[in-house]
Amino acid sequence: MDFIPVNEPLLDGNEKKYLCECIDTGWISSEGPFVREFEQKMCMTVGRRYGIAVSNGTAALEVAAQALGIGEGDEVIMPTFTIISCAMAVTKLGAVPVLIDSDPFTWNMKTEEIEARITDKTKAIMIVHLYGLPAAVDDVLALAKKYHLKVIEDAAEMHGQTYRGKPCGSFGDISTFSFYPNKHITTGEGGMVVTDNEELAERCRSLRNLCFRQDIRYVHDEISGNYRFTNLQAAVGLAQLERLDEFVERKRAMGSYYTEKLQGIEGLRFPVAKTEDADNIYWVYGLVLDETIQIDNKTVQKCLAEKGIGTRTFFWCIHEQPVYQKRGLFHGEKYPDAEYLARKGFYIPSGLALTREQMDRVVIALKEVLE
Repeated sequence: MDFIPVNEPLLDGNEKKYLCECIDTGWISSEGPFVREFEQKMCMTVGRRYGIAVSNGTAALEVAAQALGIGEGDEVIMPTFTIISCAMAVTKLGAVPVLIDSDPFTWNMKTEEIEARITDKTKAIMIVHLYGLPAAVDDVLALAKKYHLKVIEDAAEMHGQTYRGKPCGSFGDISTFSFYPNKHITTGEGGMVVTDNEELAERCRSLRNLCFRQDIRYVHDEISGNYRFTNLQAAVGLAQLERLDEFVERKRAMGSYYTEKLQGIEGLRFPVAKTEDADNIYWVYGLVLDETIQIDNKTVQKCLAEKGIGTRTFFWCIHEQPVYQKRGLFHGEKYPDAEYLARKGFYIPSGLALTREQMDRVVIALKEVLE
């Protein structure tokens, strides 16, 4: 029986056509015309003025944080339940993540806990939209205005999602996207920073490309990195972006189908289908084992793997990351809802190329494992 991977992208649009154009014209580097076109069309999609394509989503976060001037001793408030890239983007600059627990139902951070964590060292708040539903943006923007803070919006998983009718990626001072293969739009690897601030955009372009001085090439006044994005990646991204509405509709249909077919299985918490802010776009289809299941996610995942079903755990909490514990960060801090999600949550195959027949196999396997 064939193994069903946790994610397989859908690449049957204009990807091959545009890639062949890159090869035929010789434009394969970051200087190629598809890069600028992809930046412009992504900006149109999310309602931003400027887009800066970079090598991956982690790079996008690092460029965004550095562009905002976050530095030594600053504090940046963010969820503990997220990928480590969010924390690395600020700790590399000498700043400190200040962490917030998770809402157990939407899995996004509890914005009602943010204000109590703001100090005179707080420089920014990082919104991270997780697993298909947007975070409570209005709460964060109100606090940022009240305390004169910057806002970084990590919309890596939110291609095609909105918050109260406005595109995710359009909020705050600066926003970031990822185009990893498990995203609704993929370029293999890749990311983008978007903003409405021209000065910020120019700074991001400089940071993307080693901070070359404009008057003398190969002379540098600042440490940055090579985060350039290739014409080949942009070609794939353009083909994917052409089908974004179709992909969102497909993902929502997949999420609804899974929820319908998995009803009646004891011990599972399903993704929230909708909130007052948005309908779920099911970046992935996540499940959480409830308290009646006396095993952790890894045990269930091992059993599913034996049945040919790929899965992946949820993010591990930032405050429990060994690399930060070794540095003496987050000593004694506890975030019980986030810790529960990390230990009891996982997601099942939900890539865009997944077939209905494969979904049925996943459902049968889950029932066999949990019943």
